Amino acid sequence: MAESSALKRPPARRSPVLAIVGRPNVGKSTLFNKLLGERKAIVDDSPGVTRDRNYGEAEWAGRKFQLIDTGGLDTDAEGGLEENIQKQSRLALREADVILFLFDGKGGLNPLDREAVGLLRKEDKPVLFAVNKLDSRQRADNLYEFYALGIDPLFSISAEHGLGISDLMDEVVKQFPNAEESDEKTEEKAPLRISVVGRPNVGKSTLINRLLGFERSVVDSTPGTTRDALDTPFKLEGEPCLLVDTAGIRRKARINDRLERFSVSHSLRSVDRGDLVIHILDGVEGVTDQDAQILSYACQRGKALLLAVNKWDVVSKNGADVESYREEVYHQLSFLDFVPVAFISASTGYGVRRMLETAGGVLRAYGKKVSTSAMNQALQRIVRAHAAPLSQGKPVKFYYGTQTGTRPPTFTLFVNTPQAVPESYQRYLIHQLREHLALEYVPIRLVLRARREEPRKRKR
Repeated sequence: MAESSALKRPPARRSPVLAIVGRPNVGKSTLFNKLLGERKAIVDDSPGVTRDRNYGEAEWAGRKFQLIDTGGLDTDAEGGLEENIQKQSRLALREADVILFLFDGKGGLNPLDREAVGLLRKEDKPVLFAVNKLDSRQRADNLYEFYALGIDPLFSISAEHGLGISDLMDEVVKQFPNAEESDEKTEEKAPLRISVVGRPNVGKSTLINRLLGFERSVVDSTPGTTRDALDTPFKLEGEPCLLVDTAGIRRKARINDRLERFSVSHSLRSVDRGDLVIHILDGVEGVTDQDAQILSYACQRGKALLLAVNKWDVVSKNGADVESYREEVYHQLSFLDFVPVAFISASTGYGVRRMLETAGGVLRAYGKKVSTSAMNQALQRIVRAHAAPLSQGKPVKFYYGTQTGTRPPTFTLFVNTPQAVPESYQRYLIHQLREHLALEYVPIRLVLRARREEPRKRKR
């Protein structure tokens, strides 16, 4: 793990943490989404849909807190992937300040509920219990059988319809540790989001776990293990960030399962949410059409990009050369010739530190602000070196430019005839601005605006 010593663990959070646990398919993700106010976790009737810990920031009664959705607490898990899911749930218990255990009011009391309650009574932190799916008068009577567990208070809720949630959350907030005065007075800077994307089974979750220094994501050889897009806080070069792990993106023609189709849409949303998108390529398979489609989607949205060629330890054994491989990547992804390519092994940690250093440089350039004077000096040199083609026999004049946005860096140029500037010349301008303004590795947006040349005053 030496390669990732800069990112040992998530930083101490200022916000308290609430973990939602319970047996599979009791409605944890439905409650998670209800409290967040958005459909962030996948909700489906299939048990075990949530496999990793899913993080989100919520607020109740003016108190902000971190919310964790888990894969289901089952005391009778039997090895393999199921055992890994249970491990994630127990890690969530460790992180939490308050634990909320959900029962299934529709299915009734289950023997596994008794075992789970016994397990949670050993926790040295507040644990609240709620019976979910009590959304009708008939089901409301199901509440009483849960009192046999000796729990008081016991909350009756319907996460789907929002019933009983107010009373429950008022009690949750009361159980949170008191906020320190410095925490209340300090405004936290919005963290940068780094989305880790790629096709299924290329090593996304392995890389996430490598970066964080602990197993936040379930790692299994079955493609599609990660279904939700998961946010985990950490620091990159001292800057607060959120690491977004996503479900793998497959070709649409190969997506037969409804649940996996929903995961694909979540992955594309994760690209939209990211400030920096780390796209993992399978070093053994090389660039595929699906990789190009994902990267094109990210490029169109002006995202900062970093390509990570994973499994390089395997590829290099066959005599592959870094420079030759990089040239081949650029040849197949010619629209990304400015994007840095890192060569890593997520399983061993090779190249991960260098990848993080590159990621930090990309993010700095992505948010860089350039003074108007520096911008115009660069613009004059660029245009002087290679003028724009004539428009109907007349020169295209660039008067001045200014930066009008960051993430991505956006420059507005004032021109006499914007529509006369061809795409090829705009690409030339973007390429030269990267070099002159030290904006290597990041996308640049140009906005061309008309400004008429003022007529010269006649001398009298």
